[in-house]
Amino acid sequence: MNFRRLKNWFTDRYDFSDLVKLAQSKTVPVHSGDFLYYTGGMILFLIGLQFITGMILAFYYVPHPDFAHKSIVEIVTKLHLGWFFRSFHHWGAQLTLLFLFIHLFGTLLVKSYRKPREFIWFTGFILLGILIFFGLSGYLLLWDERALAGVKVATGGVKALPLVGTFLMAFLRGGVDVTGETLTRFYAFHVAVLPLVTLFLIGLHVLLVQYHGMSIPLREEKNNPASIPFFPNVFYHDLIVWLLLLGVTVTLAVFFPPEIGIKADPLAPTPENIKPEWYFLFVFQTLKLFPGEILGLNGEVIAILLIVTAMGLLFLLPLFDKKSSRGEASPLFTWISVGYIAYIVTMTIVGYLS
Repeated sequence: MNFRRLKNWFTDRYDFSDLVKLAQSKTVPVHSGDFLYYTGGMILFLIGLQFITGMILAFYYVPHPDFAHKSIVEIVTKLHLGWFFRSFHHWGAQLTLLFLFIHLFGTLLVKSYRKPREFIWFTGFILLGILIFFGLSGYLLLWDERALAGVKVATGGVKALPLVGTFLMAFLRGGVDVTGETLTRFYAFHVAVLPLVTLFLIGLHVLLVQYHGMSIPLREEKNNPASIPFFPNVFYHDLIVWLLLLGVTVTLAVFFPPEIGIKADPLAPTPENIKPEWYFLFVFQTLKLFPGEILGLNGEVIAILLIVTAMGLLFLLPLFDKKSSRGEASPLFTWISVGYIAYIVTMTIVGYLS
């Protein structure tokens, strides 16, 4: 009875009929029942969980070089269920980035970036970059020697960019080298700047998806595929997938908690055989392919420029693939997409195993 009175209180003041009609009228193509469709919702669900667990951890984390590492140890060892929330946050970040890459690869192969969905691709690509930086900034908050070395390599690579490289490196580090100033700066990025940018991009991305509708493969578009109601058919499927994903994340958090490394010392030499996180391995492995000098030029600078150029071309791919925009097959861009995917996956595996 109380629930009914509360419902009547809201309906007397607010008209939800348009929202109800929208939910009932929204349909998605039958093809969207495939796994790749669910990855978008899975990413959204995981990001929501990351915000929740991140806020819990922020209450107890101390962003100071003298106390950051100690605060993580105390979260894990003294705080009730602190070990679980820290482990859940870690695995949530890994799975978010994993499904982001899967979502990106699926979008490439299905050519969901084609007209009129170019801005969906642009916002999604930028969101991937933001979430990778999210992972990097959170990585340094561990303040152990592995995180310190990884951030030195990642931010040092930015210096190779012409004109703006030195400025960007100093801006990210808060100085010439990775120090306590970098920790404070990355904490500000992680808990203030990046969440706001992420929320804006997610809102814009979802709004564009709702406006243009779900994309379907080019070969099926001419057949006018059947559609099914989003609510309750697809919505309930999403809920089931989210529950399964929650179970997987909890299982990983319980049985495979991340270790706590040795406290970082900015003055100590970089440990040997240090590798960045897996989502940077393809870049790390690419840099190792280039010698120190090529025709009198710095090999690392050439490698960084090639990587930036390749990522820039990938970002602008919808503008080059004219055939897909006209509804025609474009095998050349299919093979280009396969090449990108194969290279990123291969270099990641090689970097992980080497």
